[in-house]
Amino acid sequence: MEQGAHAVSSPYVPPQPLTLRINGTEHQLDIEPRVTLLDALRETLHLTGTKKGCDRGQCGACTVLVDGQRINSCLTLAVMHDGREITTVEGLGQQDQPHPMQQAFMDCDGFQCGYCTPGQVCSAVALLDEIKQRQASAVTEGEQLEPASLSEDEIRERMSGNLCRCGAYPNIVKAIHSVVLRQA
Repeated sequence: MEQGAHAVSSPYVPPQPLTLRINGTEHQLDIEPRVTLLDALRETLHLTGTKKGCDRGQCGACTVLVDGQRINSCLTLAVMHDGREITTVEGLGQQDQPHPMQQAFMDCDGFQCGYCTPGQVCSAVALLDEIKQRQASAVTEGEQLEPASLSEDEIRERMSGNLCRCGAYPNIVKAIHSVVLRQA
């Protein structure tokens, strides 16, 4: 250390009490405030369906729903979601009765290695709500989006935050489109 330089130390911040409502179940935790939601889900609560891909918010493998909105759980702190409704891929359906989007991914072979699939599915479920609410995207034409006229370009735009290293995009789009058409 140079003469005159002072060591900088981070002040200790004790774990904070926190209630995370995940997949309909409340979890009372004492968690260090710098823990990401992703790490709280995977390391503390052992909900490992949500994947750590890039850990920088660029790949979407960690996508979960918070109050129905998709977020990258690697970019947000767990303490920021005290009392909010969090849905992970584990909370979308049951093993004997998967969510329609999970079933469509299986029916349409919307995955290869499967690593990105939990984030893709969570993002696609949020997409369904966006379509129902007729929310516009960068490629939406006209003032209102009609679910029955949802284009592949529209789906690709809305799913652009979720990457698939295997390149299963055509089948992912097909899976999402099939669910949208069934719900239209």
